[in-house]
Amino acid sequence: MNTTTAKRPPLMPLDEALAALLARATPLARTEEVSTFEADGRVLAQDLVSPLHVPPHDNSAMDGYALRAADAATPGTVLPVSQRIAAGQAGAPLAPGTAARIFTGAPLPEGADTVVMQEEAEALDGGACVRLPAAPAAGQWVRRAGEDIAHGATVLQKGERLTPASIGLAASVGGSRLCVAARPRVALLSTGDELVMPGEVPPAQMKPGAIYNSNRFVLRALLQRLGCAVSDLGIVPDDRAATLAALAQAAEGHDLILTSGGVSVGEEDHIKPAVQQLGALALWQIAMKPGKPFAFGHVGRAAHPHGAGAPGAHFIGLPGNPVSSLATFVLLVRPFVLRLMGVADVAVPAQPLRADFAWPRPDKRREFLRVRRNAGGGLDLYPNQSSGVLTSAHWADGLVDLPAGHTIAPGDTVRFLSLKELLA
Repeated sequence: MNTTTAKRPPLMPLDEALAALLARATPLARTEEVSTFEADGRVLAQDLVSPLHVPPHDNSAMDGYALRAADAATPGTVLPVSQRIAAGQAGAPLAPGTAARIFTGAPLPEGADTVVMQEEAEALDGGACVRLPAAPAAGQWVRRAGEDIAHGATVLQKGERLTPASIGLAASVGGSRLCVAARPRVALLSTGDELVMPGEVPPAQMKPGAIYNSNRFVLRALLQRLGCAVSDLGIVPDDRAATLAALAQAAEGHDLILTSGGVSVGEEDHIKPAVQQLGALALWQIAMKPGKPFAFGHVGRAAHPHGAGAPGAHFIGLPGNPVSSLATFVLLVRPFVLRLMGVADVAVPAQPLRADFAWPRPDKRREFLRVRRNAGGGLDLYPNQSSGVLTSAHWADGLVDLPAGHTIAPGDTVRFLSLKELLA
């Protein structure tokens, strides 16, 4: 008797999965204006153009004396000091054959073209005159107007994620408020009757098979670090009606629904059929380890789930194992959310570092090994790489991105992804 075995679809390469996600992550249309004080970590929604030169005037880079270089062409020249100019003051035009006592940041007086630092000058007659032992070069120690930023220059570009330095740059051109992308609204759901919240049941009273819900804490913190507005909708029991109700509620007023667990094909995994009933779902098997099962779709939306004002939300379902959930978040959800915010460059560059460990077992999937930099500049490997060992993620400061079918010998150069950057 002939039997036919249905072939499983091939595992999807991680890069292909990421490209498919980003193709659907059209930036949100909503923007808001915030105080520059509150803009750290936000994504700029429009270019910031400078309305002035920075610095606004030629100014002194040193405490010293402003003068015409031609007036001190002979070493040992003595010039009378005609005025004193401090930062924030505007001096009078410099009379020929004189010098001005000047301080760092003060505008250069009209007629001056150079500054001699006070360490290279000798004050005479109580400061009434100054002797210049060497002939200065024209233009020395002068910061030109617009040297840092020119009037009309684009200071910050749309799509930049703002940092303390960039908000300082905005302030330097007078930007008191900035137009930024609205925070993505994310509904976070956990699924599974086995999940228990810490504090609800003491460890000694946990039922067989019950586990504390760590993913809820990890994912909520990751979303908040990205700048999302998170609605934590709690734990959904393994019940079809409850799952449908929770997803329908989550689709109202949110841009993304994020779940962990419940995206396999078991009888008690209700997320997949519920999302399909309310919208559409693709269940991907990704060629990465940890983190093979991954679901993407939408709830209550048509083919373009980013449309302004359209009801419903994107949907992403992560695997339930804690390290798998973390890995798929940083490698797939993080860039998806950043793209929703309008960030153009969502990649985290890999660093070439030395492996101080062996990994002799090649895998058919692309692996992400939990490692930590050591004092010698190399990488140590956490001994247990199981997807259920959350301790490894706490211990590690990065991931080694190991291509499928590859091994590692001590001394090999590997691709290191910094968790500090991935979790920022």
